[in-house]
Amino acid sequence: MPEPDSRPAGPAPRKPTMADVAERVGVSRALVSLVFRNQPGASQETRERVRRAAEELGYRPDSAARLLASGRSRTLGVLVTVHQPFQADLVEGIYPEAERLGYDVLLSATAPTRGERRAVEALLSHRCEALILLGTDADAAELDAWGRRVPTVMIGRRLPGIQVDCVHTAETKGVRQAVDYLVELGHREIVHIDGGRGAGAADRRRGYLAAMRRHGLGDWARVIPGAHDEQAGIDAGQQLLAEDRLPTAVLASNDWAAMGLLHALGRAGVDVPGQLSVVGYDDSHLSHLSRIDLTTVRQDADRLAEHAVRLVIGRLEDPTLPVRTTVLEPKLVVRGTTAPPP
Repeated sequence: MPEPDSRPAGPAPRKPTMADVAERVGVSRALVSLVFRNQPGASQETRERVRRAAEELGYRPDSAARLLASGRSRTLGVLVTVHQPFQADLVEGIYPEAERLGYDVLLSATAPTRGERRAVEALLSHRCEALILLGTDADAAELDAWGRRVPTVMIGRRLPGIQVDCVHTAETKGVRQAVDYLVELGHREIVHIDGGRGAGAADRRRGYLAAMRRHGLGDWARVIPGAHDEQAGIDAGQQLLAEDRLPTAVLASNDWAAMGLLHALGRAGVDVPGQLSVVGYDDSHLSHLSRIDLTTVRQDADRLAEHAVRLVIGRLEDPTLPVRTTVLEPKLVVRGTTAPPP
């Protein structure tokens, strides 16, 4: 058996520097710096030679160090909740718009063992210059405190009187579209699964009650307490199944609760939409799947994300701007979980 090699390892290879690139091209380090900062002062030919030399040497500019030296991180912190499909859609829209405007994105998630305060403090400790809050249920005082520390925008929730910008869909209008459609199909017994403290839930609840009254169905209106998660839909389904008779339609406060309801109904052998119609809210990517095919109210995740990024970067550039709210239009998307009542 050969003896192990006891010789000390050699020094790690030295990383190439900007000075190495300058020496390879035969120009000053300052000129190379101009090229990598995309500043005027170098010809196109020189820029190409510098980039080619950097590639040959394996040199990569240290953007983090450059930003640190300038006192900027150019990073947007995004607060998300795990297991929320629509928030995943929003994150997918945030990245390209932030990058287009020259910013990086850092995510911090809440979970049953990790509250919003801890998640936000983690973002701020990593020197995020601004916050984008997805589906936050923090109280007004805490939101206002965050908004006064760094530019902050909420997606999906409106709360006047605080130093936080907001972008959301016209919630009550979206719910009204859903109720109008169900009534046109012939439904009267339309139940609403409430979203609890979830983003937009209060407006959706108010919109449901107002739409039922407008159709003369105020006595039929019924709100089942819930939340914006799958378990709330399962619990609501089990509650309805335990009663003497089912309603003819259920409007859930979001798609995730609607999917929990569909799961409970499916296990009990209830035919959707033959026996009961189900409508969600969000139009998350899961609602498109053929096995789900959920009728839902569409929120445009990409546009919500784009507006949120622009609002928060606008406030970074001009902190004196007044608090702004952007409201987008919802759209009912009819799929396979709705039909006339039996």
